[in-house]
Amino acid sequence: VQLVESGGGLVRPGGSLRLSCAASGFTFSSTVMTWVRQAPEKGLEWVASIVMNNNNGVDQYADSVKGRFTISGDSAKNTLYLYMNDLKVEDTAVYYCMKDNFKGQGTQVTVSS
Repeated sequence: VQLVESGGGLVRPGGSLRLSCAASGFTFSSTVMTWVRQAPEKGLEWVASIVMNNNNGVDQYADSVKGRFTISGDSAKNTLYLYMNDLKVEDTAVYYCMKDNFKGQGTQVTVSS
C-alpha cells in the first residue's frame, strides 16, 4: 500500500483547497478510504470517510467539517480527493489519507489571514 497526499498550502479564511491522495498497491474501487488531520500539538482527528464502490461512494463527515468539505474518489485514477471550502483557522493541520492502518506522509494546510 502506498498513499501520497498533495494539494496543501496557505490559504486565507473563507478560501478553498483541493487535496489529492494518489493510491497504489490495492484495489481502490472497492475499499474504505479516510481523511484524517493532525493539528499542532494535538492527536489525529477523523475528518471524512468514503466507502468506494467503483465511482459511487457513501460518505461520512465529522461535524466540524460537514457542509464545508467533500470527499470523493476516482477509481480510474486511483485517487482520493478532499474538497475543502469556507476554510477556517481551526482547519490548520497536516492532512493524511488512510486505508486501514496505512497513512501517507501528509500535506500541510495552513489557514491564516
